[in-house]
Amino acid sequence: MTYTFLTLASPVGELKLVANGSRLAAILWENDKPGRVRLGTMSEAPGNPILQRTARQLREYFAGTRRQFELDLEFAGTEFQKKVWAALLTIPYGETRSYSQIADQIGNPAAVRAVGAANGKNPISIVAPCHRVIGASGKLTGFAGGLDAKERLLDLEGGQWGATSRLPGF
Repeated sequence: MTYTFLTLASPVGELKLVANGSRLAAILWENDKPGRVRLGTMSEAPGNPILQRTARQLREYFAGTRRQFELDLEFAGTEFQKKVWAALLTIPYGETRSYSQIADQIGNPAAVRAVGAANGKNPISIVAPCHRVIGASGKLTGFAGGLDAKERLLDLEGGQWGATSRLPGF
């Protein structure tokens, strides 16, 4: 399977948008850990329509004019991971959930650590908003893009983290 990608400069660092055909398969961070998201061979294709649509919607999100993404997604993972990632898509803009709340939502309240592990492997960061998942104490916890990026995304969305209307420089 060959994936195509487009690189996007953003206020939270360079993002690599990855498609499999007409579906968004990943958004990777500039300093992503190798192997966090396993993908096949990639070739650059900045003209791919889903990558162009994703880039436009991310720019709108960073500018504070988009709260919800409208993209065809392809999640590659275990059934458990896919349940967790589907739960991420239900977290409203500007709100947060704990790992425990996600575990309850997917019907497996004892799987808090497994939810954390699946959250860490989320291939479609920002669009599937793993940045909206925080520790039960309200503290920010691990994030593939780094805690600074997580905090900036939460600040962008307002809620309990602040009232910033957009990220500077975008």
